[in-house]
Amino acid sequence: MLRIDRDKLIDMYRKMIKIRNFEDKVYDLVAQNLIPGTVHSYAGEEAVAVGVCATLRGDDYITSTHRGHGHCIAKGIRLDKLMAELFGRKTGYCKGKGGSMHLFDLKNGILGTAGIVGAGIPIATGAGLSMKLRGTDQVVVCFFGEGATNTGEFHEAVNLAAVWQLPVIFVCENNLYAFSTRQSEAMLIENIAERASAYGMPGMVVDGNDVLAVFEVAQKAVERARKGEGPTLIECKTYRHKGHSRYDASKYRPEEEVEAWLKKDPIPRFKERLISMGVVSERGLQKIEQEAMTEIEEAVKFASESPWPETSEVLDDI
Repeated sequence: MLRIDRDKLIDMYRKMIKIRNFEDKVYDLVAQNLIPGTVHSYAGEEAVAVGVCATLRGDDYITSTHRGHGHCIAKGIRLDKLMAELFGRKTGYCKGKGGSMHLFDLKNGILGTAGIVGAGIPIATGAGLSMKLRGTDQVVVCFFGEGATNTGEFHEAVNLAAVWQLPVIFVCENNLYAFSTRQSEAMLIENIAERASAYGMPGMVVDGNDVLAVFEVAQKAVERARKGEGPTLIECKTYRHKGHSRYDASKYRPEEEVEAWLKKDPIPRFKERLISMGVVSERGLQKIEQEAMTEIEEAVKFASESPWPETSEVLDDI
């Protein structure tokens, strides 16, 4: 039976709310030209990042994707410094030079978000090799979408991780679409987790909109990795609420499909569960939600008031 203490459950809800509200705010800020470029919203997939990262220690690592704000928030980074990075300001995690798709924070175990599909997979395998050679019981989680499993990096890195029994948890966030390409148009298998058998490692499918189900599966994979038993492939079935990026109207997705998935929103599901379990009251959750909104507004203020990098710094840290 799954056992999670009350404080952890509340913290998981707090992080899910932070991610959702942060992403919604960022979407608005891009439209106001306050954030340059584009962003890829993680809204709708919060249960995956939070459920997985809730099983990790501070000295564990993650690699992320172009849709990486949620992973980073779940791993523990500060919203003000994250917002400043998106604003391109000097106080951001990468001094305003990385932006949304190139976030990095070694202190919190974030080995980078990546604009290239599948780029984080071999990095995670390399980190896992480092852990094994150093003899630690750390683990590394690698987040990626289902489209990344059709890249060469996926097959090469997963195979090596299995052969060398590395402490890597490969987490596929299957939201059905690689940009506008539906999974069924790019592969004949229904479950990405089936590919694990080709490399002699466990593969598991889980409801990616159920944070407690994700936590339970991830916990088993993490425990297995810490004991030196090698990697696991976890496929989380989920759905992004927005288009691929801020400028994608997502017309390729059937309206009835979108509506059906919106009804499976992971946040209301978890909220109802917490109340029914007697973990916290409706009023208590409302307080958490308000605190999250206040923190996000303070992050926007911090970012907007932060200085731009100096022209003379353009080649620093390179």
